[in-house]
Amino acid sequence: MSVAVTGGTGFVGQAVLDEAARRGVSVRALTRRDQPLREGVTWIRGDLADADALVRLARGSTAVLHIAGVVNAPDRVGFHTGNVEGTQAIVQAAREAGVSRFVHVSSLAAREPGLSEYGHSKRLAEEVVQVSGLDWTIVRPPAIYGPRDTEMLDLYRAARWRVVPMPPPGRASMLHSEDLARLLLDLVRAGDLAAERIFEPDDGRAGGWSHRELARAIGHAVGRTVWSPNMPASWLMAAARIDRRLRGEDAKLTPDRAGYMCHPDWVSDPDRRVPGDVWQPAIGTPAGLAATVAWYREKGWL
Repeated sequence: MSVAVTGGTGFVGQAVLDEAARRGVSVRALTRRDQPLREGVTWIRGDLADADALVRLARGSTAVLHIAGVVNAPDRVGFHTGNVEGTQAIVQAAREAGVSRFVHVSSLAAREPGLSEYGHSKRLAEEVVQVSGLDWTIVRPPAIYGPRDTEMLDLYRAARWRVVPMPPPGRASMLHSEDLARLLLDLVRAGDLAAERIFEPDDGRAGGWSHRELARAIGHAVGRTVWSPNMPASWLMAAARIDRRLRGEDAKLTPDRAGYMCHPDWVSDPDRRVPGDVWQPAIGTPAGLAATVAWYREKGWL
């Protein structure tokens, strides 16, 4: 089996390459710049705007795993270019290369497209996949964490000071990056059980995690008892504007992100769970958080 991967240099993509290596699956992975040699991986130079590179990426593959996406952008155009036009381009490349199996990584944010430009763009990208004529499956991960993640790193750092500010009261599901990687590769050959389906995986915890429970779990992983105040939406938006001013494009809390963080329900829908004979989560969140903290400390991130 050989899979073509977009987003292979990112947080989730690297977890997929690790899992593919464990399984002996060969990978063709898209990259904008030179990458270290990696056994079982053929790097294809290009990006989602390079039609020729995308066809080279897809040609000869069993399936395309479309992981690449834009999570932060200054405006609607940035999200649309990265998430919608990028998806259109890789779908077209899969068709030209004769690859019918297409696994698309979306987001729970696509469930509420009116809350953010990000969620709107992810919903439009899903629609591109659904009318593609390919043998598609869409995966809407919840909050993803694990080694290499930079999006939640500030929460772990805050936990060292025993204060983890959280959004207004709500609940969210969690998923370790290694479990997501296993799922994406499992879906390549899931057959009719996954055909034209939208899945919302999670860590197996029914009802997800309240924001306060999650903050305490992060604190426990760091070795601290934490206070987790719920920030009013107005405070969260103000903090997002400050973060944008201070860190520019590197800001993790943006006004667009704050818009969907204030939504009270980011729990994966049990009616969209992955069939148990296709995949099941293997990493409980408390253990996964602890292992992530250990990785951060080993790398000097925390």
